[in-house]
Amino acid sequence: MAIKPARLNHGDTIAIIAPASAPPDPKAIDRSLEAIQHLGFKARLSPNVRKRWGFLAGTDRERAADLMKVFLDRKVKAILCLRGGYGTARLLPLLDYQAIRANPKILIGYSDITSLHCALLVRSNLVSFHGPMLNSDFLNKQVPPFTLQSFLRTLMQPFPAGSICSPRPAAEERAGKVSSVGALRKVNAPSILRRGIASGWLLGGNLSILCTTLGTTYQPTFKNRILFLEDLDEVPYRFDRMLTHLLNAGLLQQVSGIAIGVNKNCEDPKAKTAREYRQTVEDVFKERLLPLKVPIVMGLPFGHVPLNATLPLGVRATLDAKKGDLVINEPAVR
Repeated sequence: MAIKPARLNHGDTIAIIAPASAPPDPKAIDRSLEAIQHLGFKARLSPNVRKRWGFLAGTDRERAADLMKVFLDRKVKAILCLRGGYGTARLLPLLDYQAIRANPKILIGYSDITSLHCALLVRSNLVSFHGPMLNSDFLNKQVPPFTLQSFLRTLMQPFPAGSICSPRPAAEERAGKVSSVGALRKVNAPSILRRGIASGWLLGGNLSILCTTLGTTYQPTFKNRILFLEDLDEVPYRFDRMLTHLLNAGLLQQVSGIAIGVNKNCEDPKAKTAREYRQTVEDVFKERLLPLKVPIVMGLPFGHVPLNATLPLGVRATLDAKKGDLVINEPAVR
């Protein structure tokens, strides 16, 4: 069983790190402090969070040092990534996984942060959270209530978060300590590619980044997992290439079910004008995944989109491919 970090409470300190790329606008770092404080938490900037090194937010050692520092800081209760981009995988050999295991904390991020999620699960046996980040989510003027409620419910309450499609308001929000802006937006109905119900430990993230863990010491096990996938700006044939890579490695054949998020900007721009036949992303998923004969749901609310549910890696979940839902079955925090 994976190690669960302590729950987050209002007034706790959340550390801000930039393990990959720097934000395009340096002022976003200051605004991130305000965003966290607006949610009812204290915010702390990592020492090197303002650094830049080419396309990275500081050197590898600076970024790795920031991550280790906040894991070892007893006043810090959660670690929130400023953004993804590129470069997280460069930190993995520089981290002290035994020290992280001895000081478990909530870590939240997605996209390029998938590398870190896999490493923490494999090397530290730590539950971490695929969820909204500052630059892409919380710095928006109006964070969708759906995204905020999922974030608060998953990180602040030591009981199962339940359906990711129908988030209930967190207890703190119901009590008036935190307010969402506007009404809860309705989630578009997911598509069921293969019906059925499957349970297993949750694993996944960005498909492109997940593929880069193969053959490394940070590659997670796929056996009996509910695999969740999403990506950004990838055309259909690239999805085919990545899924084929996972199939050729014998990994997709081991999963219990597959939950696919919203793949933003992944249409083929030449499809309408091309004379030759072009597949859609859905076509690719059907062709490559249906032979696995496991439940598959597509279009679930997570990914590089405003409605971005918080998903805990390493906890039990059920993929309900009869209703079109992913249900978190156990608490992700203690």
